[in-house]
Amino acid sequence: MGNNLYVGNLSYNTTEDGLRQAFAAYGEVTRVNIITDRETGRPRGFGFVEMGTDEQAQAAIQGLNGQDLDGRQIRVAEANPRQPREDRGGFGGSRTRW
Repeated sequence: MGNNLYVGNLSYNTTEDGLRQAFAAYGEVTRVNIITDRETGRPRGFGFVEMGTDEQAQAAIQGLNGQDLDGRQIRVAEANPRQPREDRGGFGGSRTRW
């Protein structure tokens, strides 16, 4: 069990402060990150919360998974480790000659 949590199905109105406040009821929140679209800057509907300990993270999962936050039923689970990105170069996809 890790202390980094995935939080899905977030309302576009949810802020990092609001997310921090919701998770603080279960222990120390060390980091909050709501993922935004690179081009528009709009939230993408999910984020990550890092709790102080594994036990606090487990308590947050049990307490918040399926609960309402800003009008949406959120999904809280242990985050999968981030996979390294491959350097694909260019735009990816096939190389087409013009």
